[in-house]
Amino acid sequence: MHTRWPVLLVSVAVFAGAAALTSSADKPTTEYRLVPDWPTLPADLKLGGVAAVATDSSDCVYLFHRGKVPILVFDREGKHLRSWGEGLVKTSHGLRIDRENNVWTTDIGHHLVMKFNAEGKLLLTLGKKDDPGDTPDKFNKPTDVAVAANGDFYVADGYGNSRVVKFSKDGKYLKEWGTKGKGEGEFNLPHAVCVDGKGKVYVGDRENNRVQLFDAEGKFLSQWKDSGAPYGLYLTEKGQLLVADGRANGVRLLDNQGKPLSRWGEKGTGAGQFQMPHWLCVDSRGALYVAEVTGQRVQKFVAK
Repeated sequence: MHTRWPVLLVSVAVFAGAAALTSSADKPTTEYRLVPDWPTLPADLKLGGVAAVATDSSDCVYLFHRGKVPILVFDREGKHLRSWGEGLVKTSHGLRIDRENNVWTTDIGHHLVMKFNAEGKLLLTLGKKDDPGDTPDKFNKPTDVAVAANGDFYVADGYGNSRVVKFSKDGKYLKEWGTKGKGEGEFNLPHAVCVDGKGKVYVGDRENNRVQLFDAEGKFLSQWKDSGAPYGLYLTEKGQLLVADGRANGVRLLDNQGKPLSRWGEKGTGAGQFQMPHWLCVDSRGALYVAEVTGQRVQKFVAK
């Protein structure tokens, strides 16, 4: 269990997830407090670097950390429900949950993308274990997965390569785009990817300090340069974008045109401070979860 933290009130722009919060005319704000002692860890478990966090349709919270058993599942109150993945994952990185509550992970150690059901049964593996490459059947340290409404999915591939790879619902290679660089459609570490309801693809181009937007076929649409270093991305239902800025140790909120609404957080180990925020998500009630790699924790914030 974490050391008890004092209540923290932070004033941030409203992010509209499934549970919208009150707003005002210009910069809608609300007060949030840190939930202390969240989650309650089993006595024999210590978190490693928490690379990712995501919630399913029941607001169960999935942590992907760099420990012996890498996938940990908690209820919204922080009670531990189950764990899995021992022996399957070398270096945890990205985790997403699709509309059917399937769990998608990226392993930058084994160069794999894996799909599990909610109970931890392995359903699909893409890539060649310990055999990096840039061919349709290989990745080089893939970082994230985004699943579209029709089941097609996109892999950000990532540290070793500089591309986004598109697959059909059944895992058939469809196409890819991107090369190393700073131009439109080029990447310097595509670190995070997400898809909106219209099929538009958002790519966190981390070392270029921007988010690039593409259509479903990889055509460049625009770029947002107010993202800081986009380590983690979470797209709300209204098209606002939450960004875990791992370099600045903060969280940013951009509107649906990429304009900044709010920025908060600073480096540190205290309540509401961050040490490399790497991933983030919002549940159906509007609670915000931020995962930290260096800080080796996840922090939960709720509306006051």
